[in-house]
Amino acid sequence: MIGFLRGVIIKKQPPFLLLDVQGIGYEIEAPMTTFYVLPEINNEVEIFTHLVVRDDAHLLFGFATEDERHLFRILIKVNGVGAKMGLTILSGIEADEFALCVQNNDAARLTKLPGVGKKTAERLIVEMRDRLDGLPKISVTLNSENLNLANDPVNEAVSALIGLGYKPSEASRFVLAITAEGLSSEELIREALKNSVKK
Repeated sequence: MIGFLRGVIIKKQPPFLLLDVQGIGYEIEAPMTTFYVLPEINNEVEIFTHLVVRDDAHLLFGFATEDERHLFRILIKVNGVGAKMGLTILSGIEADEFALCVQNNDAARLTKLPGVGKKTAERLIVEMRDRLDGLPKISVTLNSENLNLANDPVNEAVSALIGLGYKPSEASRFVLAITAEGLSSEELIREALKNSVKK
C-alpha cells in the first residue's frame, strides 16, 4: 500500500491537503496535529499515509509522524470508530490526554469530541485500555514560522471545524469565543478544539 508520500504542498484547507507528487495531485485528509507542523504552500513535505478502500471511494489519510499514524490505526480498530472519527479524535485531543482519559475512565471528557457519544466513549475506554502500552506519545509543538497565514483565518477555522464534525453553530461559537487577535487559522482551530473539550 502507500506508506508515505513526498511532494509539494499545493493547497491546505483543513482537514484536506493537496500534495503534488511528480505531477500527480493526491488529496489527503489529515488531523489538525499534522496541519500545525506543515510548512507553507509550495514547500516539499513528507507525509505518512494510511489508505482506506471503500466500495465508493479510496480515501488517503496523512500524518506528520509514524507514531501519529500508529495511533490512528489503533483507534480505527475499535468497534464503531471509523477513519473520520479517528481523525476527529486525533484533532481534538493529544495522545497523552487521550491515554489519561482511558486510564481514568473519563468518558465525559471524550464525549466532548464531535461524534463521540457516551457508548462510543465507553467502548474506547474498554477497548483501548489493553492497547495503551503500544500507544505513542505524540508531542507536537506549534511553530509560528510554519503556519500558513490565511486571508480570512476565522472563516477557515470555522470551515475546518465543520469538516471535523462540529455543527456550524458550534464551530462559529467556539472560534468567535477566542479573544486573542492576530491568530492564524491553525492557531484558532487549535484553541477552539481545546476549549470545546473543556466545556
